[in-house]
Amino acid sequence: MPEPTHVRPTDARGVSRMAIDATIGITDLVEAMHSTILRLPRIFGAPVTSPTGGITGLVYNSVRTITALVGGGIDLALAPLASLLRERSSSPERDAVIAALNGVLGDYLEDSGNPLAIRMCLRIDGRAVELTRPALAEAIPQPSDKILLLAHGLCLTDQHWEHEGHDHGALLAEELGYTPVYLHYNSGRHISTNGRELADMLAALSEAWPVPVEGLAIIAHSMGGLVARSACHYGARAGHAWPGQLRTLIFLGTPHHGSPLERAGNWLDALLLASPYTAAFARLGQIRSAGITDLRYGSLLDEDWAGRDRFTHAGDPRQTVPLPEGVACYTVAATTGSIEGDLDPLGSDGLVPLDSALGAHQDPDVELPLRERWVGYDMNHMQLLHRRDVYAQLRQWLAG
Repeated sequence: MPEPTHVRPTDARGVSRMAIDATIGITDLVEAMHSTILRLPRIFGAPVTSPTGGITGLVYNSVRTITALVGGGIDLALAPLASLLRERSSSPERDAVIAALNGVLGDYLEDSGNPLAIRMCLRIDGRAVELTRPALAEAIPQPSDKILLLAHGLCLTDQHWEHEGHDHGALLAEELGYTPVYLHYNSGRHISTNGRELADMLAALSEAWPVPVEGLAIIAHSMGGLVARSACHYGARAGHAWPGQLRTLIFLGTPHHGSPLERAGNWLDALLLASPYTAAFARLGQIRSAGITDLRYGSLLDEDWAGRDRFTHAGDPRQTVPLPEGVACYTVAATTGSIEGDLDPLGSDGLVPLDSALGAHQDPDVELPLRERWVGYDMNHMQLLHRRDVYAQLRQWLAG
């Protein structure tokens, strides 16, 4: 078997397409600033939307046209190379970079057909597995009747569950007899888009599992918890069998009620758009993915974003999505403060506030009725993936 590679031939095509799009985008931004300065509008008011004209406009259009032609030529030149060279398996380092890129730009990568866009899959032992009975039987010589799905968060991969020899899934397999399956997905897509696709994948997994499924458990980190909740909604709505097999759902640092970091980014968008002289720079902030903007309030459904400008400053658009009925739902939250009460100023794990991770909300209709909550102290968001005290709590809940 060839050694894993840090760079694939298709990566060059993907990066070249991004570079071309970035050049055109910067050209648009510079032209917008140029047009604003030429017209000298008031400091506060509507942004200037008219492009430059005359020779100036011709120059900008020429730059865009030439850039597009060069990009098309590069893409055509690289296409045969990608097909001639055999793709090798990806290295963990490459996977980490591609996952981070997808978290920030994943919807753009998918919409533009960029080969760097991650396709959702389920992995076993670090390899994507086809959801057919023969493929699963080959990948899992001794399957359990208890499936454990582990779902990663924004900008991460399934490989982030392993740290210095510890993996929550592997240890739960050894001690409680679960068979772990790891979700790998493009975290830059809308949460509801990933949720619906995961629902369909779990339906296929359950149907093709080599032995009758007696129970399904899900452990989901950060955004993965929102994707899991969305999948439960869409799976039940589609009449899939797997929601009836789901016994336990555990959230690790999931921003059930959103992230203040994304809300701050939305305020920045509004401030930049308040003046025509800074409006062009709002485009830089608005390259962030649909997955990130869904984290503003923790949106789970298509209805939360469909037909809306996701960068417009507005209130919480979410529709209430209850926890799956008949499922034992638990949550683990973390804080960088100490157990003595020396909490950090935001009461968070560095990314997700405690209240959001605990499902707490001032509106009782929105607060999540979780069966049990556990808080880890002196712990940050990423340590939820591998801390031993977190594992001990997971084991206790899953052991029943």
